[in-house]
Amino acid sequence: MAEMTYSQAINEALREEMRRDQKVFVMGEDVGIFGGCFGVTTGMIDEFGPERVLDTPISETAIMGSAVGAAAAGLRPVPEIMFMDFLAVCLDELVNQAAKMRYMFGGKAKVPLTLRTVLGAGLGAAAQHSQSLEAWICHVHGLKVVMPSTAADAKGLLKSAIRDDNPVVFLEHKMMYAMSGEVPEGEYTIPLGKAEIKRAGKDVTIVATSLMVHKALAAAERLAAEGIEAEVIDPRTLVPFDKETLFQSVEKTGRLVIVHEAVKTGGFGGEIAAMVAEECFDMLDAPIKRVAAPSTPIPFASSLETAFIPNEEKIIEAVKAIL
Repeated sequence: MAEMTYSQAINEALREEMRRDQKVFVMGEDVGIFGGCFGVTTGMIDEFGPERVLDTPISETAIMGSAVGAAAAGLRPVPEIMFMDFLAVCLDELVNQAAKMRYMFGGKAKVPLTLRTVLGAGLGAAAQHSQSLEAWICHVHGLKVVMPSTAADAKGLLKSAIRDDNPVVFLEHKMMYAMSGEVPEGEYTIPLGKAEIKRAGKDVTIVATSLMVHKALAAAERLAAEGIEAEVIDPRTLVPFDKETLFQSVEKTGRLVIVHEAVKTGGFGGEIAAMVAEECFDMLDAPIKRVAAPSTPIPFASSLETAFIPNEEKIIEAVKAIL
């Protein structure tokens, strides 16, 4: 195992896949000479050159449109959209082209692109640079959606995403780039659609995504000190979603708390709750609880932003409410 940051793990995954397959290339605003807005692609242009680490114009439409075309023509582009909020500029290329092309050509066309983008609050980036909009993307059939919470998961899942023949949206939380963790050395991948139990427990199931996994684990430690054993599950991919792992946990604990940073209204947590309610309702001993952000734009003021983001206290409160 090697110790590295979340950012370094993504960088390593990109390098390994570009060495393995000459069809893989990276493109986006400032990904080359500058090394990316968050430094994730630092040094890659020195190894692979400007033709495979491609600095693009400041145009999300151009980035996604050219990536879709390159993928349809047989390459494996890894475009970067600097902030997830900016997907609003290129949703047509992503939603109506990348997601639909294979279906509309009867399976004869492949669109093997991996879109990397950044979500989440915490840096004071305000309402237009901090949103968690994964529910938008999950609603579009034809796209796979990945949300890794650790460095090891980021590397293993990104390698699988790049090798997939379908478009994958790979969501990185800006507050995790500097987080360190152990990453297996050598060649390894993590299959898309397989959740991981990050902490075993018997009293309540907590499903959390992205940065919220770490807050859920911290909350679980505090609950354990009071004799409450929470099981924390990280889906890792929202599409495809590993229902089997979730249902087995709910059958064991009888209680479910869902945690995500996205606003509660229309968030993916509602979809997870619906899965359980429709398919294993009689396993539940209490109502399902959701912990999410309030339905409001993300504030710039640090005190308001802190209040906006779900925290350990809110998770603990939700757990105790159903015990």
